[in-house]
Amino acid sequence: MECLIHIDGGARGNPGPAAAGVTITTPDGSEPLHEAGYWLGETTNNVAEYQGLLHALKIADRLGCTRLEIRSDSELMVKQIKGVYRVKAAHLQPLYREAVAALAGFGQWSIGHVRREGNKRADQLANLAMDARSDVVVFDALAS
Repeated sequence: MECLIHIDGGARGNPGPAAAGVTITTPDGSEPLHEAGYWLGETTNNVAEYQGLLHALKIADRLGCTRLEIRSDSELMVKQIKGVYRVKAAHLQPLYREAVAALAGFGQWSIGHVRREGNKRADQLANLAMDARSDVVVFDALAS
């Protein structure tokens, strides 16, 4: 099954209260499979972006996604995952390794950068979790 994933991570302050937003849909975006914001506590924007990717990959695996099209407004993370940039920050290296290992479990995947306006729903979900200071699951196809 092919899945389209949008992720966003954010922190209010850097570091500060942080969360990640994840949407997983059918490839054309018409059918939601998962929408949630995940509370991360106090951390940085970059850690929140990686945590968004890691949450998305775990959920995509649970949903049975085998081919992933991943979109993020974090140009840094996208270029690091693609191997364009090295991961210099020591605190991001374990997250990077975990993400690359998780991606290896999928048949096919791609990751690309989108402008912020192309990632609005994931951003909204991250903000919902930051406001609630807890995870906020809006929709999960497997929960029904």
